[in-house]
Amino acid sequence: MSGSTDAIVDPRTRLGSPRAWLVWVLATTFVVWLFAIQTGYAVVSPEIQKSAGLSLKQIGVAAAIYTWVFAAVQFFSGALLDRFGSRPLLAIAVGFVTVGAFLYAGSVDFAVLAVAQTVLAIGASFGFVGAGYVGGKWFVAARYGLMFGLVQACASLGSAVSQPAILALLQALTWQQLLVAFGCFGLALVVLFVMFVRDPAPTGAAGADSSVSARPRREHGVVRGILVDLGRCFANRQVILAALLTAASFGTMLAVGTLWGPRIMEARGASTAFATVLTAVAWLGLAVGAPLVNIVSDRWGSRKLPAAIALALQALAIGFVVYLPDESSAVAVVLMFAVGLFSGAQMLGFTVAGESVPSSLIGSASAIVNGSAFIVSGLLASIPTAFLPNDPTLADFQGILWIMPAVLVVGVVASLLLRDPPVRRG
Repeated sequence: MSGSTDAIVDPRTRLGSPRAWLVWVLATTFVVWLFAIQTGYAVVSPEIQKSAGLSLKQIGVAAAIYTWVFAAVQFFSGALLDRFGSRPLLAIAVGFVTVGAFLYAGSVDFAVLAVAQTVLAIGASFGFVGAGYVGGKWFVAARYGLMFGLVQACASLGSAVSQPAILALLQALTWQQLLVAFGCFGLALVVLFVMFVRDPAPTGAAGADSSVSARPRREHGVVRGILVDLGRCFANRQVILAALLTAASFGTMLAVGTLWGPRIMEARGASTAFATVLTAVAWLGLAVGAPLVNIVSDRWGSRKLPAAIALALQALAIGFVVYLPDESSAVAVVLMFAVGLFSGAQMLGFTVAGESVPSSLIGSASAIVNGSAFIVSGLLASIPTAFLPNDPTLADFQGILWIMPAVLVVGVVASLLLRDPPVRRG
């Protein structure tokens, strides 16, 4: 009883406290780190392809394995966070990504690469949703969308920096040594998560979220309860539409940023170094667009119009990247930045989902949105590889990558079907 009382009065466990920022920074660091590994695949995959004697099709399938496993586990990771809280789930998740990084470094054939991608995906499925969960629990509800946008901004900025950095480091290190270094960082991060990451203490104080608890809710039993939570979210029309718009926006952005972006630019005659820089520019655009879209949406008092406009502009930008007959270096930079900037629309999907469900379901709703994005990303990574030759030309890419703008058109339709004003979670 005394422990519970101390938790209520301890200012360190209150929303928005310095402890809240510490936990949020650690959760965001986890996301930045795993995004660096994830997006670094665009840089190291040609090296892995050469070292392990793999085909382009196998490289694409390996990327798809990651996204499919991620999406499958994602739906349950959010529900588990809702029921058990961030401690110790997030520390375990960091451990999985760490093991995956070491396996990744030991990829000598397709089988090992596939296992590494699977283990990485299991841990990574708790990363972005976990950071969003932390923001939703440790800060007031009105800041949920902005805090989630800041997580994506940090992750995207990290990706923008990490891709050129990885390319530079590969001049001094082998790709295996680089991935071992990623794994060593993960070991340190596991220790920090065990020491500091936990949920705020439940409190009935005004303005606080009294539903916050690290203890599991056992009213349905764990497995049945998770399925009930997911069912409630899937039955929510706003959550489904939010998942569609985010899947369209982030699914195409991830496909461009982790696989097809560099390949298209190289097919246009760009050097590997410049193609990597262009991909980094796209992630830099997302770092700007992720928090900006929520600010614009709040100012306009609408979710669907900013989302629909941004998705339409993202479709145009990707269409220009793929189909312009000739483009200068300056035009390529502008277009890739635009691809990332307008893909900030994805964050409105998380905002809408978070506003449309009770606080006790925020992890489940966010997981559905994020998992849907990775399903689409996996399809956009795997479908083109089935139709591309081993040494594709620009014309080959143009013959199949029309599916990316088409997916974004579906996202525009989903955005326009959203209800305004957004449903507030209660």
